[in-house]
Amino acid sequence: MKRSLRRALWAGAVVAVTVAAVPMTTAFGAGTVTTTFTKAQDWGTGHETRVTVTNGSSAAVTTWRIEFDLPSGTTISSSWDADVTSSGNHYVAVKKSWGGPIAPGASFSWGYNGTGAYKAPLNCTINGAACGGGTTPPTTTPPTTTPPTTTPPTTPPPTTPPPNPGAKKVVGYFAEWGVYGRNYHVKNIQTSGSAAKLTHILYAFGNTTGGRCAIGDSYADYEKAYTAADSVDGVADTWDQPLRGSFNQLRKLKQLNPHLKVIWSFGGWTWSGGFTQAAQNPAAFAESCYNLVEDPRWADVFDGIDVDWEYPNACGLTCDSSGPNAFKNVIGALRSKFGSNALVTAAITADGSNGGKIDATDYAGAIGNLNWLMPMTYDYFGAFNAQGPTAPHSPLTSYTGIPQQGFNSDAAIQKLKSKGVPANKLLLGIGFYGRGWTGVTQAAPGGSATGAAPGTYEAGIEDYKVLKNTCPATGTIAGTAYAKCGSNWWSYDTPSTINGKMTYANNQGLGGAFFWELSGDTSNGELIGAIKGGLG
Repeated sequence: MKRSLRRALWAGAVVAVTVAAVPMTTAFGAGTVTTTFTKAQDWGTGHETRVTVTNGSSAAVTTWRIEFDLPSGTTISSSWDADVTSSGNHYVAVKKSWGGPIAPGASFSWGYNGTGAYKAPLNCTINGAACGGGTTPPTTTPPTTTPPTTTPPTTPPPTTPPPNPGAKKVVGYFAEWGVYGRNYHVKNIQTSGSAAKLTHILYAFGNTTGGRCAIGDSYADYEKAYTAADSVDGVADTWDQPLRGSFNQLRKLKQLNPHLKVIWSFGGWTWSGGFTQAAQNPAAFAESCYNLVEDPRWADVFDGIDVDWEYPNACGLTCDSSGPNAFKNVIGALRSKFGSNALVTAAITADGSNGGKIDATDYAGAIGNLNWLMPMTYDYFGAFNAQGPTAPHSPLTSYTGIPQQGFNSDAAIQKLKSKGVPANKLLLGIGFYGRGWTGVTQAAPGGSATGAAPGTYEAGIEDYKVLKNTCPATGTIAGTAYAKCGSNWWSYDTPSTINGKMTYANNQGLGGAFFWELSGDTSNGELIGAIKGGLG
């Protein structure tokens, strides 16, 4: 996904269990600022609640503090986009440090997962004023005298239909090799609060070799034994259990988060070479992928397959000359084999230049068999051009002095739309890392350099969670951030620039956003919180 190593809804996700046809909404008010608690999901043993603060005044609300009690039998197990503390059944939620003011007429949403069935909060206050309580009318069709049909809560089966295509998607990559040097495990997705914000996880990567799908790293995937301390649910693996490793941990994560879907991604920067042979016999390739993804040992873990082919009919680590129809044919074969209920997705080039990589392949011809496309709108510029010029690796738009026309997110989105790809099947890509140079004297973009800036795992690349402290952003250009620290120059996205990119995604009618990759975020999921909050 990245050009390094193996480069690689809230959003209204559809769940297999629908407990009520009408959302339960409880509103509290203090003057012209209101707080609304909405039951987003309720699966009997747990629930998800959306809390919306709306500013009905004529002045910006720069801070807010909500206090409330939860009835007996209900507790908050995780939260996002607000700092939540508790004492017994009394809870206090305040604005995140990165959260901006709420403009007049605007609103901000945060949320939480709770244990037990949904129950409306009690004794609510907002900014110290008493909340009157009461229930607002539902925004959907009022219920008739016959109660809505309910379905007993169950664990979603592996054939659960894909999410509503109109819902905003928050999709994040989990890198299988992260369990080694990075010490990032599936449990971290849960403890950071990210699991509750994600709609889908892309597990990267499976290999493509000999025109077939193959295991990438069997030890990380399904052999590694987890201790109780490192396990998602606090239960240690045993020596004789049939499935261990990240696959088993993902199974446990899905049990705690029934809304979550997991997709196995194949290819990436290092392992895309096998797609050339796959294109020679797409049906055989699809057969091998189906047999691997649907292996009885882990069939319930995965909800579909993702193709990260870098790049069909163009050059990546190696060059492919399969022709403009090869990608379309491979995707068609996968859809035919996996069926209509499985998720089939693809990460693709974001080269929006004239005659560039998007023009080399018929991506629009494949879109009917894909749930969505993910143009990799990052890695446009970096220290792979060691002398510079310095430039943001993930510009949202073009700007004066950009080193290459068409190398920006908007150019890629507009080109794909012009070719007939529906906006709601496009996700905007976000990098949870920065790219940097050293030997730089100029603070603004466009400076010369002498090489790649030092990085923890690879020169020229560093995680956001590191850069936010070691080289805080000092400027923005083209919708993203940059900073110069000593002779090092870095570009990366921050919660603020991500919020702007999510506004763009919403204005363009895109299907949501995706990011590379989970371990680059802070321990409390700062960047994914900005994605989820920005999409609304």
